[in-house]
Amino acid sequence: MARNLDITALRAFVTVADRGGMTTAANALHLTQGAVSQQIGRLEDQFGGALFTRDRRGIQLTAFGERLLGRARRLLSLNDEIWTSMTEVAMDGTVRLGAPYDLVGPILAPVLKTYAEARPRVEISLTCASSPDLLTAMARGDVDLVLVEEPLGVSTGECLAVERLVWVGAKGGSAHLRDPLPISMVAETCAFRPAVIAALSERGRNWRTVFENGSIDATTATVRSDLAITPSLICTVAPDLDILCDAGLPELPPFSINLHLPRHQVSAAVVELAHHIREGLARGRRAA
Repeated sequence: MARNLDITALRAFVTVADRGGMTTAANALHLTQGAVSQQIGRLEDQFGGALFTRDRRGIQLTAFGERLLGRARRLLSLNDEIWTSMTEVAMDGTVRLGAPYDLVGPILAPVLKTYAEARPRVEISLTCASSPDLLTAMARGDVDLVLVEEPLGVSTGECLAVERLVWVGAKGGSAHLRDPLPISMVAETCAFRPAVIAALSERGRNWRTVFENGSIDATTATVRSDLAITPSLICTVAPDLDILCDAGLPELPPFSINLHLPRHQVSAAVVELAHHIREGLARGRRAA
């Protein structure tokens, strides 16, 4: 007797595996954590084995779950391909996306490429600014969605990733040894600025601003020239710069990368770009 697999439950399973937790998976699927747990439990009952275990590191796939994951990905991919081919309609218009400068190259560039290939008639308008400024722009209706960096914790956005905030300097540089400590940040409204100032104040470290004009290229050039150091998410650090570990600098808190969409109804093109961004960050986590 043929039995049908539950695509919704399989999607919940794959999302939990990709996101590393029930809560983040529930946010990505726009479901409650309880609903996601029920779907995982339904699969475990159907297949007769535990898919996840919990330990101090969080939620982990069992050997049984690992066995299912690859097959579930292939089935979901085929499901989505069939759905798209049978329901696809031409999309056009403009999507106004906001993102801070440092996320554009390492994170958004491949996402925008795949989106442009999938939706060639949609024009993407990209606004780069600090995360606080982008949230203000979205509240004004100037952008349709934003990907921003925010302190880990309460946010109205959807958390797509959590990254370490680290100190970065020139290869073999000595700027971190100077007093006062020279720091270059992209803008006065930089999302990292309050956390950096708090960490330095707690350590009692004197500091001074070297460069703040809103240009990520200028900030990076200042650091490469060993004129200053800068705070960066570890996933955005250029390979020709050093992460300053054990350099006598205060530890910085982790930050989340959050996706924000307006509460009002948005276009199908905006919804699909948001989906591409979620998938792009999930692929980045799997690759890491």
